[in-house]
Amino acid sequence: MSGPSLKKIDAHSSIHEAALNEAKELRNLLKKCMDDGEMTKAVQVAEITIEHWESRTLKHAESEEEGLYKDIAAEHPSLENLIAQLTRDHDLMRRIVQKIKQELETQTVNERMLKLLDCLVIIDEFHNEDEMNKLLANNET
Repeated sequence: MSGPSLKKIDAHSSIHEAALNEAKELRNLLKKCMDDGEMTKAVQVAEITIEHWESRTLKHAESEEEGLYKDIAAEHPSLENLIAQLTRDHDLMRRIVQKIKQELETQTVNERMLKLLDCLVIIDEFHNEDEMNKLLANNET
């Protein structure tokens, strides 16, 4: 059973928007640190950015998969394919976060990390749009 705010499109959208905006700000801060040659600070920002993705977006994704998606699939079996696609988005984000974490083990940052963070943002933007417009738009309770 999912929490009531996950089924309310406005509340759910606000959760997504806040997390995504914070992620974008952290990505931009990382780029600025790199541009300014502040590599120690850049590593710290990258670590905070990954922590953000794990604790906000991916934790939220987990709660969607364990509750919201199961509830909607039970009520609307015709949406199972869409739910599988949304779950795949979560899996891609998890894999990208894991890749960045592995690269951060060297305590260095690089342009590839920025590209991977950009990929996370793009996937999350498409995912949020699909979730709001295709999954929740007609399923509010």
